[in-house]
Amino acid sequence: MADSAGEIREIPNPRHLDGALKQLRRTSRAVSRRRGPDRRTGLKPSRRWEKANTARNKVHHRVANLRADALHKLTTKVTAGYGTVVVEDLNVAGMLRNRRLARQIADAGFAEIRRQLAYKTRRNGCRILAADRWYPSSKTCSGCGAVKAKLPLHVRTYACDGCGLVLDRDAGAAHNLAALVAAAATGTGVAGDLDTPAVSKPRGADRKTRTTPLSRKAGRGRAGGTTLPHQRQTETRDRTQAEALMLW
Repeated sequence: MADSAGEIREIPNPRHLDGALKQLRRTSRAVSRRRGPDRRTGLKPSRRWEKANTARNKVHHRVANLRADALHKLTTKVTAGYGTVVVEDLNVAGMLRNRRLARQIADAGFAEIRRQLAYKTRRNGCRILAADRWYPSSKTCSGCGAVKAKLPLHVRTYACDGCGLVLDRDAGAAHNLAALVAAAATGTGVAGDLDTPAVSKPRGADRKTRTTPLSRKAGRGRAGGTTLPHQRQTETRDRTQAEALMLW
């Protein structure tokens, strides 16, 4: 997190679920060895199964309570200390498809953080701003405003090719999100736009592009709408730089 004064604060992921995985494995193994309910035959569970299932549910409830307590403390502290809070509209559903990061992302509770910030800002009389999902917060240099065309997730340090700034990619993204509050005065919402000239952004840095699908309607001259090679559809990469890109 970054504030208007330029201070960076890091809030580590408590990972309550990771801390309880060993206990969950043990209790789940005990449940699987008992005679559980069977809907097909109408068989009722044994008392030993009910006792083991209750022990497993206690572990799940404890993890949920620890997560809720940590998120409430975090959001209460943020909304009580600042008049404007800027969040990023992340594609959490898409991030959960990464099997290496899905457990940590789900354990962090991004959606719950957003929900709590929404009503706590109204309660405390402050406002909340949401950055666009396609805003290149991590790809943009917080010093000069240059934007990288690609920045893989495994690259955790941002190195600017224009001004030579080197910093953590999350810290740079936090600076850019904090600068969105003064976007009307600075121009583009980049942290370094107050005293530096504008830098042209490379093509495709802040937009997701894809090829234009073929038309389903029949064209003139060919039965069934078949397209000849010299009549092929114009793709996104064939557009000139001066033409505005469209968000699909």
